[in-house]
Amino acid sequence: MDPFDAGAGSILRQPKAVWATAGASVVAFMGIGLVDPILPSIAQGLDATAGQVSLLFTSYFLITAFAMLVTGFVSSRIGGRRTLLAGLALVVAFAALAGTSGSVGELVGFRAGWGLGNALFVSTALAVIVGAAAGGSAAAILLYESALGLGMACGPLLGALLGDASWRYPFFGTAFLMAIGFLCITVFLKDQPKPARKISVLDPIKALGHGGLASVAASAFFYNYTFFTVLAFTPFVLNMTPYKSGAVFFAWGVLLAVFSVLVAPRLQERFGSLKVLGGSLVLLAVDVFALGYGDHTTAIVCTILSGAFIGVNNTVYTELALGVSDAPRPVASAGYNFVRWFAAAAAPYFAPKIEEWTDIHVPFVVAAVTAVLGAVVVVVRRKALTREAEELQPRHATEDGVTVFAG
Repeated sequence: MDPFDAGAGSILRQPKAVWATAGASVVAFMGIGLVDPILPSIAQGLDATAGQVSLLFTSYFLITAFAMLVTGFVSSRIGGRRTLLAGLALVVAFAALAGTSGSVGELVGFRAGWGLGNALFVSTALAVIVGAAAGGSAAAILLYESALGLGMACGPLLGALLGDASWRYPFFGTAFLMAIGFLCITVFLKDQPKPARKISVLDPIKALGHGGLASVAASAFFYNYTFFTVLAFTPFVLNMTPYKSGAVFFAWGVLLAVFSVLVAPRLQERFGSLKVLGGSLVLLAVDVFALGYGDHTTAIVCTILSGAFIGVNNTVYTELALGVSDAPRPVASAGYNFVRWFAAAAAPYFAPKIEEWTDIHVPFVVAAVTAVLGAVVVVVRRKALTREAEELQPRHATEDGVTVFAG
């Protein structure tokens, strides 16, 4: 059945609560790449170095990593609706404060608070969408994945359009859009039933004792270092105007969305999860290496092309993490995300440092190596990962909810 068909189970025929949550999810995911086109402008406006400005990603994802240990704890006690609203309120407050920053230190701190709010929101949004959706989980999952891709694509575009006038405007714009999302969820989303079992803060750590889940998390750790080297460091290498940089990362986000939602599932059905993941990681390594050593045009093409490999990887990693162990899926996902977001925090910090110590090419060499290491983990630990690779079933959500941050 076509999920876009106008029938009862269509992605297009959903309650207002689902559309409100999905719309807010688009804006939440926009916040990840929002600062990409304006990183050089922020550095100039606040008299900061590339390394200092890249800490906007580091603080954001470091807080996100630790927040993964508490999102399930919170939502299992106060419910999905209240968790969503708490996350949105934090994003509105800290995004607005970020726009008023007088120093890079203030901006990094406000970005950290933003990361906490975003973690609370996006880790709960999928479970809420699935619980409120009409026509089963398939249409709900596709709607969520579409919101993720649209947000990742539009974030750099919004950053470019508003940031061309001032680097502060994208932060104010995000706060405004998230405030609208807060009002929509307040009006249209009813209280969600709390999970039967309360989640402990330590449950995600305990879940990592499973060899398969630990292997997925370890591979994803290396992959995320590559991913966020591209996202956080490439804008300085391209050195383009906000409009041009925004266009590049918009095209990158479109490929990410298309390959995540449409291409990855078909490749998995034909070749299997592990072959697809290993091959995509190796191709990403080649692409990133070429990005670092090619001319300016090559760097632009390789930046855009990396979105395709990143989209495939995101989908396969999410399914592996949710299906490889016997842990409840909210717990397994929280443990997996706890590990991998540390790499997302590390890459924006170390890439500029590596450039200072060596030259502009070496950060991409390191990123290519980490992508290969991710593939090596998949090959070496393939037996521990075989369960999910064989079943190839959608594992994004169940009745007990899910804490997924697939970006």
